[in-house]
Amino acid sequence: MRSRLRSFQARAFPHGGRDALRQFVLFGVAYALYQVVRGLVNGNDVAKASWNATKIINLERTLHVFVEPSIQAWTSNIHWLMDASDWIYLNAHYVVTIGVLLYLYRWRHDSFYFVRNTFMVAMAIALVGYAVFPTAPPRLMPEWGFADSIRVFTGFTVEDHSVKSLLNLYAAVPSIHVCFAMLIGWPMAKLSRHRWQQALWLFYPLVITFAVVATGNHYLTDAFLGAVTAALSMMIANRLLARARPHAWSFGDPPPQAAGAATG
Repeated sequence: MRSRLRSFQARAFPHGGRDALRQFVLFGVAYALYQVVRGLVNGNDVAKASWNATKIINLERTLHVFVEPSIQAWTSNIHWLMDASDWIYLNAHYVVTIGVLLYLYRWRHDSFYFVRNTFMVAMAIALVGYAVFPTAPPRLMPEWGFADSIRVFTGFTVEDHSVKSLLNLYAAVPSIHVCFAMLIGWPMAKLSRHRWQQALWLFYPLVITFAVVATGNHYLTDAFLGAVTAALSMMIANRLLARARPHAWSFGDPPPQAAGAATG
C-alpha cells in the first residue's frame, strides 16, 4: 500500500508535495493580489473610463474596424451561439486555464515554470494598462448599440452584485481573457504531437476573442492588446527570466547538466 502511495505521489507531484503546494500558493496569492489591485486602480473614474472607451470606438471607426455591434447583433440572432459565447466567457477563462496549468505541472513539468512565469508577467503588465487607461467595456456603452448578454444569460450583473466595490468595472484594456488564452494556446500547440491538437489550441484564442466581443465585454482593440500583452510576457519570460535561471525557467527540456537542478 505504501509503495503504491509513493508511486502515486511521484507521478502526481514530480518535484514533491512541497513544490506542488508552493506553486499552488504562489499562483493563488499572485492572482489574488492581481484581483485586489485591479479592483483598486481607477475603479470609480466613470467619466474617464467612458471617454477612453469613446476614444477606442472612434479609432476603430477611423480604421473601419468598428464591427463589434454587428458581431453582437448577429450572434444574438443565433441563440445557441450566444449562449455558448456567454458560457465560454464565464467559464473557460478559469476552467481551461487551471486545467492546462495542472496538466503542465503533472505531465509536462519541464515547461510548467516557463508558462507560470508568463502569467505572472502578464498580470503585472495588465495592471499597468488598467491604471493608465481605464476603459468602459462595450456592455456599459449602450448608446453605441451594445447589450449586456451576460446579464440576460445569468440574470444578474456585477454592477448589481454585492462585490461591486471589490471589482474594477473598467479593467478592459488589455483583455486578460485573450491574453491568458494566448499564454496557454501557444505552449499547448507546441507541446501537442498531433496536428489536429495543434490546430485546436491555436484556434482557442480566436474562440475566446469571439466570445469576449460577442458578449459585449471587450472591443477588438482590447483583444489585440491582450494578444500583445501575451507576446510581451512570453518574450520577457524567454529572454530575461529563462536566461536568468535556464535550468528551471526555460520552455521544454532543461540542459542535460541541469537535470538535477532545483526548480522554483
